[in-house]
Amino acid sequence: MHKCGWCVGDPLYEEYHDTEWGVPVQDDDTLFEFLMLETFQAGLSWITILRKRENFRIAFDQFDYRKIAAYPESKIQSLLQDVGIIRNQAKIRATVSNAQAFLQVQKEFGNFSSYIWGFVENVPIKNSLKNYKEGPATTPLSDQISKDLKKRGFKFVGSTVIYAHMQATGMVNDHEVSCFRYEQV
Repeated sequence: MHKCGWCVGDPLYEEYHDTEWGVPVQDDDTLFEFLMLETFQAGLSWITILRKRENFRIAFDQFDYRKIAAYPESKIQSLLQDVGIIRNQAKIRATVSNAQAFLQVQKEFGNFSSYIWGFVENVPIKNSLKNYKEGPATTPLSDQISKDLKKRGFKFVGSTVIYAHMQATGMVNDHEVSCFRYEQV
């Protein structure tokens, strides 16, 4: 069974690829989790984040954006000491402000899913990559979404981060056409 080349050889990567990556997500809780993890990934490899995912879940209250939005300074300071996560102060603070911005988007649009999926008119973009290396790091659409998120107060949401988020949450199908998941998602 053929899989996208980027995941082959690492069981954690393969499991993520086989069960999550590229599956359309319209649940706000999961969308926030991926947005948060993509934020922490900026400048790092995705496998680094996957290996720390459970630690992030524990440290950040199961990715509960309502709780995160209200984190006091004492919680931020404790996160900076947590060796199980990426202890980048700017990314931790961005996560708190992104949770606050996430709540504002929910107020405006009813939910974050309606907002983010509106950029693709609720229909995933289906690319036709023969090899994952052909995939772009950014697109004009990820540029547009990034710009809009930044305007709404989000941080660490550059176009590359947003394109990765679009791939992870199924807004774009970048599975290789020969991958068994290509038609499934």
